[in-house]
Amino acid sequence: MKIEKNTAVTLRIRMLQIGGKPGPANSDNIAYLHGGYDNIFAKLEAVLEGQEPGFSATVDLSAAEAFGERDPALTISIAKSDFPPGVKVGGHLERGGVSYNVIKIKGPQVLLDGNHPLAGNDLRMNVTVLEVRAASEEEIAHGHVHGAHGHHH
Repeated sequence: MKIEKNTAVTLRIRMLQIGGKPGPANSDNIAYLHGGYDNIFAKLEAVLEGQEPGFSATVDLSAAEAFGERDPALTISIAKSDFPPGVKVGGHLERGGVSYNVIKIKGPQVLLDGNHPLAGNDLRMNVTVLEVRAASEEEIAHGHVHGAHGHHH
């Protein structure tokens, strides 16, 4: 079956940063609903249109095409006394509808960053199509794939 609108696609993706920092690199299997549901980067979805299982490609994404440019306004400092007990670097905090990562703890201050960890980075994605199937009516209604490597309710 070919990848087209309303197909559930399972991919193996290896993602690397281009230039600058050497990492992180990861390899993962994901499933997404194809056809403009914003479940995957638009440029990657365009490359996959019409392909079949076994297809492989390397796709370079600019920061803007991937996780966006870094937004300095999403880096804030709060008083450690306003942070829950047990605060640690690498932890997370939801604040005002934004998910922040704890970047640094310096004395009475905690530095938080609401940017995606890969924001501002150009990425290289090596993808292989593992499976393509017709999406269920429920998946189409929900706008995402259910089950293995997809969304779980």
